[in-house]
Amino acid sequence: MPKVIVIVGPTGVGKTKLSIELAKKLNGEIINADSTQVYRGLNIATAKVKEDEMQGIKHHLLDIRNLDEEYNVFDYQQDARLVIDQLLASGKTPILVGGTGLYIKAALYDYQFSHEDVKDEYLELSDDQVYAELKAVDSNTNIHPNNRKRVVRSLNYFNSHQVPFSNKMKDERLIYEVLMIGLTTDRDCLYKVINQRVDLMMVSGLLAEANALYMAKERSRAVLTPIGYKELFPYFHGDITLEEALKTIKQSSRKYAKRQYTWFNHQLDVTWFKTNYEDFDSTVNEVLEYIKKNRDLK
Repeated sequence: MPKVIVIVGPTGVGKTKLSIELAKKLNGEIINADSTQVYRGLNIATAKVKEDEMQGIKHHLLDIRNLDEEYNVFDYQQDARLVIDQLLASGKTPILVGGTGLYIKAALYDYQFSHEDVKDEYLELSDDQVYAELKAVDSNTNIHPNNRKRVVRSLNYFNSHQVPFSNKMKDERLIYEVLMIGLTTDRDCLYKVINQRVDLMMVSGLLAEANALYMAKERSRAVLTPIGYKELFPYFHGDITLEEALKTIKQSSRKYAKRQYTWFNHQLDVTWFKTNYEDFDSTVNEVLEYIKKNRDLK
């Protein structure tokens, strides 16, 4: 039975390109593991793979929700496992690709979620105050202070079970045979790639895409979550310059990449490969060699 392959890493390291090359060589299909790419209309800022980039490889869980529709980790768990099971049953290799770590863990580990929305009983408290409440009962949490929804979810879990949510995460077990692959590069190179990627997004039409959302008054969680739209809204409103908005996008993207590395290293058993931008085929071959050596091990 084929193992499930997971490809993680920050934006710009070649996850999409690697996933397509592996899918071609391993009879695979790709499953999106990015929480923002499930939404229709969010294309450029989310770095969603284009049709001509897919090279005929089937991609799952892209463009499956409208911007005003709720979609959470519970929904993703159900959808991703259904696709994984179907692919495994047909002898294909499922390849999960993306940067949303919680979605990946929900799909592959024995996570138990409720379909109920997170109830925020801390509305009178600021994000910093809510995070302080969580740290008081779960000192080992690695949830980012600004991710209020996950902070509240963790607090609710503790209040219900009197057990820190970070302990629960450590006790999770994989329900599939998995090979976790990470692409990385040195910090200076990554920051340069991220900056160039934002500039390329602008050339590709990010400004028009963001302006359409702004003019349509789209302010759903789907729009406000990814980096690249909300940072431009103050520019459209006349509060900042375009240069200031782009600087914020680049800074936020670099900080997010750093948080992703921290999360993946603490939460997933990732084998890292350094991206060779000058000879990407060598990166593909290195990963393929690793997969061939390890996919049949029990």
